[in-house]
Amino acid sequence: MHQTQDSTLDCTIKSYCSNSHNNFSGQLSSFYEPLKQQNYRTDPPPNSATKHPVTGFDRPFAVIGERINPTGRKLLAEEMIHVDFSLFVSHALAQVAACATILDINAGIPLADEPAMLAKTIQLVRNLVDVPLCIDSSIIEALEAGLAVYKGKALLNSVTGEDESLDRVLPLVKKYGAAVVAISNDETGISQDINVRFEVAKKIVQRAADYGIPASDVVVDPLVMPVGAINTSGRQVMELVHRLRNELKVNTTCGASNFSFGLPNRNGVNCAFIACAVASGMTSAIINPMHAEVMLGVRGGNLMMGHDPECKDWIKAYRDPAAEGTGARGSRTGRRRA
Repeated sequence: MHQTQDSTLDCTIKSYCSNSHNNFSGQLSSFYEPLKQQNYRTDPPPNSATKHPVTGFDRPFAVIGERINPTGRKLLAEEMIHVDFSLFVSHALAQVAACATILDINAGIPLADEPAMLAKTIQLVRNLVDVPLCIDSSIIEALEAGLAVYKGKALLNSVTGEDESLDRVLPLVKKYGAAVVAISNDETGISQDINVRFEVAKKIVQRAADYGIPASDVVVDPLVMPVGAINTSGRQVMELVHRLRNELKVNTTCGASNFSFGLPNRNGVNCAFIACAVASGMTSAIINPMHAEVMLGVRGGNLMMGHDPECKDWIKAYRDPAAEGTGARGSRTGRRRA
């Protein structure tokens, strides 16, 4: 049976990861060689440390891939706890191939040593992909362990408006020169009032400034609520993003799939939400780039906002293959002229 390029890659990943608990960095060279034979871009080997997590008002929407986070993903968590990173690596590579521009990386597995696990997975992924990483943990020791081994500018996920969180996370952001996701809730929880959420975000930006962290390194999550539970949640987020952009001059992000929670055809809802979010000024979101409908929303939003010069990205993704060769006119065979 003919082996496809993708199946060869999958076999290579499994072979590599079966030994990943041994000489971790030493295995990388043997991992890359089979990929070179399959024309994957590996020379020089990619390195996420050479990239910065770039978002901006005049830039294309940043896609933060969510698939290498074991939270809620039983199979991925089971593999990782048994020091098997085959699925982890496969998801990392697939997301970049699907146009993720940042990868969210998390190692929150029950009974695991999260700081050690996060550091290990960061060392693995940073040598597999050439996109920056978003280091994601609710444990301060894990965040620091991840930052300590990550050599580029990371995006840290996250800090909240709670004083304890600000006092512990912001010094790490400053020490390692990272950017940080700022969640707009505090000790009182998540307010349904967007004005309160704005004030929490403002507090975080001001406290960050006290540490010498510029507003450009604070990426505010305005907190997206499920539209199935709160019918006006979409409009609320758009209004809040507009204020955050114009008054605080900060970039924004969100867990986009929260919006569609509990609804049928979630990817269709997420597509519409993201397109509207891009138009309102949101600059990134944590999403699954392997869902075609979701990426349709991203590309459509970029198109509408003028962030896709000459429509090149849209055309590359959706042009009819027949239009690229000689088959376009050939498809008219047998049709009568009027």
